[in-house]
Amino acid sequence: MTSLLDGCTPWPEEFVDHYWASGHWRGNTLDNLLRGWALQYGPRTALVHGDTRLTYAQLNRRADRMAAGFRGRGLRPGMRVVVQLPNVPEFVVTAFALMRAGLVPVFCPPSCREPEVPELVRAAQAVGYVGPSTYRGFDHTAMAADIAARWPFLRRVFTYEAPGTESPYGGLTTDPSNCQYAPLGSLDAPPEPALPLGAGQVAFLLVADGTVLVPRTHDDFAYQATAAAALLSLTEEDVYLAALPAASDLVLGSPGIIGTLSAGGTVVLADGPDPAACLPLLDRERVTVTALTTEAAAHWLDAGPAPAALRLAQLTGTPPDRATAERLGAALGCRVQQVFGTPEGFLTLTRPCDPGADALATHGRPLSPDDQIRLVDAGGDPVPDGTTGELLARGPHTVRGYYRAPDRDARSFTPDGYLRTGRLAHRTPDGDLVVTGRRAGRA
Repeated sequence: MTSLLDGCTPWPEEFVDHYWASGHWRGNTLDNLLRGWALQYGPRTALVHGDTRLTYAQLNRRADRMAAGFRGRGLRPGMRVVVQLPNVPEFVVTAFALMRAGLVPVFCPPSCREPEVPELVRAAQAVGYVGPSTYRGFDHTAMAADIAARWPFLRRVFTYEAPGTESPYGGLTTDPSNCQYAPLGSLDAPPEPALPLGAGQVAFLLVADGTVLVPRTHDDFAYQATAAAALLSLTEEDVYLAALPAASDLVLGSPGIIGTLSAGGTVVLADGPDPAACLPLLDRERVTVTALTTEAAAHWLDAGPAPAALRLAQLTGTPPDRATAERLGAALGCRVQQVFGTPEGFLTLTRPCDPGADALATHGRPLSPDDQIRLVDAGGDPVPDGTTGELLARGPHTVRGYYRAPDRDARSFTPDGYLRTGRLAHRTPDGDLVVTGRRAGRA
């Protein structure tokens, strides 16, 4: 069996001990957390997409049966599988099923094409690919077939079809390169005994800068998602609208999908942030929390008022000017939270209780009390407070290295484990961070 930490940089033992003693890491795998949520919230609605509604019990059961299906197709613990699905329930089911089978999903946004996807398959040595047959006019199956012809380790392709659409693969099909194709829905088998997985193992790989793989462990990501959920005071009554890609760190766990499920709330999956589709969803599902890019938020401004249920909108990307941020809060009738995060796990955000001026003008403070940051000049020396410098960070949910990328690690991490984010920032007199842009020459 391939080690689930193979090619990854672990946290030093003294940090592991401290994060455990502080209660940040609790030794639960994400798939095992789902088992607990299913017991606690079983009949409550976990996922909504169009007319589809899945309870926590149904989500857990589907993950169980799909995990057995993956194993029945010859996939073994430690193998990597690229997941390139849109925001549909199958994304969440597949993610938990792969982790439950001991496999490592590689979450790839559906918008990626050549050359990113073939490079991700190569870098991960992925044996499987899960994606739509076609999505928004692009033939993902043809792309997967081309990649399989280039890389002989890719030997399983599972295609997702929208409800009511017939799969081109009625059953298992093998092409001339010996790659097997099957509908994702065919992965349905009686559940098998749980595997002995460790929470310190890699749960999945995120994508940074297009083709760099970021290994996130069960411990670090569970802490990030649940801490962010606690910061937003999420409860069973909250409804989170996932309008941005689910494959992103923000939507997956800041608090996003995982954080909402940890609180017993409901996740509404949208096909994109188009206000024509999203604003009716806010009304119908009584959405309370969502996340938007600044650009998407601007499109919402002229689309009409949002329902009163919405209480918080997270903003990511280039910060809006103050007037736009104030207009957004007024138009949506909710508080606006500025968020800056990276696939590597560093996350800084304003608090819901922050004064309005701070929430609009800064990116707040790091999520964890054990996050450590530095602002440094081009030579690596600390800059005075109020002065702009490159943002460096380490903490219980910020990785210590990339996946099998020692050259990139040498450029992106300091010898004492700080991530060089490549972003420029300064600190306000109140201790809040303001991220202002990218450092020249940094990836």
